[in-house]
Amino acid sequence: MTQQSVVAQEDWSGREELAEAMIPLIGRLYRKNNVVTSIYGRKLINQSAIDIIKAHRLVRRIDGEELALTATMPILEAIDELNVGAVSVDLGRLNKKFTESGATDLKSFLSEELGEKVGQAGATDAEPQDVVLYGFGRIGRLLARILIERGGYGLRLRAIVVRKGAENDLQKRASLLRRDSVHGKFDGSITVDEENNTILANGTLIQVIYSNDPASVDYTEYGIDNAIVVDNTGRWRDEEGLGQHLKAKGVSRVLLTAPGKGDVKNIVHGINDSWIGAEDTILSAASCTTNAITPVLKALNDKFGVEHGHVETVHSFTNDQNLIDNFHKGERRGRSAALNMVITETGAAKAVAKALPEFAGKLTGNAIRVPTPDVSMAILNLNLEQETTKDELNAYLRETSLTSDLHKQIDYIDSPEVVSTDFVGSRRAGIVDGLATIVSGKNAVVYVWYDNEFGYSCQVVRVIESIAGTHPVAVPALKAEAVAAQ
Repeated sequence: MTQQSVVAQEDWSGREELAEAMIPLIGRLYRKNNVVTSIYGRKLINQSAIDIIKAHRLVRRIDGEELALTATMPILEAIDELNVGAVSVDLGRLNKKFTESGATDLKSFLSEELGEKVGQAGATDAEPQDVVLYGFGRIGRLLARILIERGGYGLRLRAIVVRKGAENDLQKRASLLRRDSVHGKFDGSITVDEENNTILANGTLIQVIYSNDPASVDYTEYGIDNAIVVDNTGRWRDEEGLGQHLKAKGVSRVLLTAPGKGDVKNIVHGINDSWIGAEDTILSAASCTTNAITPVLKALNDKFGVEHGHVETVHSFTNDQNLIDNFHKGERRGRSAALNMVITETGAAKAVAKALPEFAGKLTGNAIRVPTPDVSMAILNLNLEQETTKDELNAYLRETSLTSDLHKQIDYIDSPEVVSTDFVGSRRAGIVDGLATIVSGKNAVVYVWYDNEFGYSCQVVRVIESIAGTHPVAVPALKAEAVAAQ
């Protein structure tokens, strides 16, 4: 082995050892103090040592150099010593702010940044909120995974409601939660109690309730009260239909994981979640495509102005289509999803205006369903109000994904080798593919990848948090206006 190889191996071993030492500290801060840690939006909770090292390496895309674990470990230790509570801390941004401030006393700097959160270990900003999943399909099971992963902080998954499909229904539901052909195995332990009709997943006890009628369920019988019911069935999309949930005992709010109809507010987190009021008992989290494109469209409109445009969605097939040719009430959807590209309609372009009224009448849209199980792409063909260049537009979207209030919604990548499967499990609503961007004067074509299952589910959870008021304060704070003004 060469001297260079020895040095490289020692350097890696040192970083791996430090990352391993971080894991119990990150876990304790989360479980005991309610402190959520991340690096430029990438959460560190329940991550391996390798994942933590990778999160530090990704900072090269932002600051031009890798973030040293020796810089973030003292921050974690200081936060622990300060007994901080109920806060979302971005170690990457915090380290950058500390370095640029010229301060020398890290603990004093953090005390000022964290303010009233110092000494509040274990305190929360709101009472934990009961959550019920009505329907347990693709989105329902992913929502369950995300809520279980969080360990009950803020949002407590208490029950799922389904129609009984077989005598061994409970075992089958648990098996589908345990294994997923697209998203892999459940990270943890699952135990089924058939006598009590419950699933215990990583300490989260989930009551399984069988019902065909939303209004007839008495959730208080299971100790559930003031619950947010997340309707994943798509059977009802207007106030009348979704209002059936509010007739059930123990329910206070309803969230639909599909586009709402009529007067139902369609919420895209990061865009119009401020519209959620105490009087809103029925809300929609819009569609996966609407969530993917609306943040990017807002960012582009803020900077360059959008006169009008067309959205073409290349979308993975869904359970609504047939595996092989058979009757289907929808046009073309009766043809085999596994063998064909299928042109179909999408309401996503028009739905953007429900979250961003300034886009009313500005967009048209269409969709092509393709033979992939997950991850889709939206192609935004836009006429802008201002001329720009590919480099300027990409630099702006890259900066927006890193430093604005939309950093949880927008990601950016410029690798020449990425394909759709590389985005399975992305927690962002959409990922801009910078190398694919085309700009000619006032015309821009922007390509946006999105995990139409997991990325959307993360957006849904963010909306639930907004409804419940359980999302911790972010430190350091970000301002979208600052990026838009650049």
